[in-house]
Amino acid sequence: MTLKSNAQTDHKPGLAFPELIQGTLVSRYKRFLADILLENGETVTAHCPNSGAMTACCQPGRPVYVSYHDRPERKLKYTWELIDMPGSLVGVNTLAPNRLIRKAITQGQIKAFTAYDTVTAEVRAGEHSRLDLMLTGETSGKCYIEIKNCTLVDKGTAMFPDAVTTRGRNHLLVLQELKKLGHRCAMIFLIQRMDARRFAPADHIDPAYGTALRAAVKSGVEIHVYDVSLDLNRIRLGRQIPWEL
Repeated sequence: MTLKSNAQTDHKPGLAFPELIQGTLVSRYKRFLADILLENGETVTAHCPNSGAMTACCQPGRPVYVSYHDRPERKLKYTWELIDMPGSLVGVNTLAPNRLIRKAITQGQIKAFTAYDTVTAEVRAGEHSRLDLMLTGETSGKCYIEIKNCTLVDKGTAMFPDAVTTRGRNHLLVLQELKKLGHRCAMIFLIQRMDARRFAPADHIDPAYGTALRAAVKSGVEIHVYDVSLDLNRIRLGRQIPWEL
């Protein structure tokens, strides 16, 4: 079944999905590959744009939605976009959080960051690191932001990371150093599902990340957590979610 975007909602903020095709997840493997049984009986291999473990959102047999891209340079014509879990649709594509947060800040949807005039993506910070966003303003100075995608939810608690992440810990260290230099710094965790009531670091998966996050907050790095509003047409910024360390 092909599901087309609803033109009546195009004026609303968010990111529109391309046409979505429904299927059933057969298996996800080698991180970036997923075999999906389409409703016409064809099994296709789709690109999985998510390098994480995808704990609790990649169970075989679940309904999924893919997009189709018939460009000559693409080896895999399908991209896995969503999975329908018992509590919520879940966004699979890890490119969505950066795009959505950048658009939300630009449109003034996040009150904490409305004092800035420009938004710059993929900013070099340190010798070997980049951060997702840098905001600048004539009177507000600079604000550095790192955005993390979160899909792991257990009993209403969203958690990050879902796998050990040395890179994620390094981003926290970079933010702490920038904070010492007098810049505003923030972590934004975007929960790509709608069934979370709170957020906490996944200490049982990567205790070192939890320790680093607590140290970053103690140094003055801010935490902002949002969920999303998801349907088969688009993804929008949702509620601000409380967090606890």
